[in-house]
Amino acid sequence: MTRYLARNPARPDAAPSLWRRLKQAALVLATGVLVASCSGSLSNMTGGEGVASEPAPSVPGTTIGTGNVKVALILPLSAGGQAGAAAVSLRNAAELAMSEFSQPDIQLLVKDDRGTPEGARAATQAAISEGAELILGPLFADAVRAAGQVARGAGRPVIAFSTDAGVAAPGVYLLSFMPESEVERVVAYAARQGLRSFAALIPNTAYGRVAQAAFQTAVARNGGRIVAMETYDRASAAAQAAKIAAVAGGTSPQVNAVFVPDSGDSLIAVAQALHGAGVDPQKVRMLGTGVWNEARIFSQPGLQGGWFAAPDAAGFNAFAQRYRAKYGSDPTRIATLGYDAVSLAAALVRTQGAQRFSEPVLTNASGFAGADGVFRFNPNGTNERGLAVLEIRNGTAVPVSPAPRQLGAGG
Repeated sequence: MTRYLARNPARPDAAPSLWRRLKQAALVLATGVLVASCSGSLSNMTGGEGVASEPAPSVPGTTIGTGNVKVALILPLSAGGQAGAAAVSLRNAAELAMSEFSQPDIQLLVKDDRGTPEGARAATQAAISEGAELILGPLFADAVRAAGQVARGAGRPVIAFSTDAGVAAPGVYLLSFMPESEVERVVAYAARQGLRSFAALIPNTAYGRVAQAAFQTAVARNGGRIVAMETYDRASAAAQAAKIAAVAGGTSPQVNAVFVPDSGDSLIAVAQALHGAGVDPQKVRMLGTGVWNEARIFSQPGLQGGWFAAPDAAGFNAFAQRYRAKYGSDPTRIATLGYDAVSLAAALVRTQGAQRFSEPVLTNASGFAGADGVFRFNPNGTNERGLAVLEIRNGTAVPVSPAPRQLGAGG
């Protein structure tokens, strides 16, 4: 049985007793090395890219559980490709949460939004007409925006899975892995280690643009300076890497670190280009985000010693093991969002009475503990997560700064 901790909004110091009260219904916080990407293609997708252009016919709604409190789960179940696979995994994770929570007093109304804003709007309207008090999902940014308009008009809060901070708003909370948090964490850690001069090589993608803005903010906030910054696409990666190497290469680099918020083959190509142009990772620290969290990245010579921020892994590993045992397949990396959302809803129903989904409860500063560590919702709808900083070492990633077990006043 897993465990879930929902900290008391009225009494942040009451967590130990509440833990005992919820000991049969919570997620375990643990540390470890993340084994799969937290913010890779699926996170880019949830920001609005990759929505199915020709959605299949809507999947009929289903119901999970027989509790008194109705909660909607809105997902692109009939969408194709990665979107559909992610939706099924999120739905399965929600069902797993229901089965592991001791007698949850909720009834989960599962709705298909077909991966479109129109579908999300219709699904939200249907769920509210059926008595849903809380909306979980959707996955895509445009769908979240549409669902949020309907839900807020009816006075219902939304806990969505998009990574696009632009769709967050009071009453529309994002549970996702947000690049802004990862960038702030790794830059702040670098600054504490004495790194003050930075360069950046930014992919010309939606994710890259978000990471770039977050990087500029984080460097300024932590007392650093950006010496050089270049944007690249596949065709220009080598040329732009050479420009960064002009300040980051040689025997006396002008910068302490180079930030590259990219993933997969693109990151490998950029790392090889930087290394080939004379950037020595023993002299200049490479920095990244959770999209680095992929086993094949860890063997790249140009990234050895590099730091990136991501959730600790033991909670996800334990969740994945139980998921495989129940469904006979691996969950997508974002499946824990469905698990945590349903577990949180069930815990709040059990402990918070009539105020269960109110703004003060959902945005309490003490936050909550989930499969990927502690998190809390900000009043503006964004979130803060307790993240670890990991260092790439000879084919693996080792935590050099563990994720916090609780969030302080400043996050």
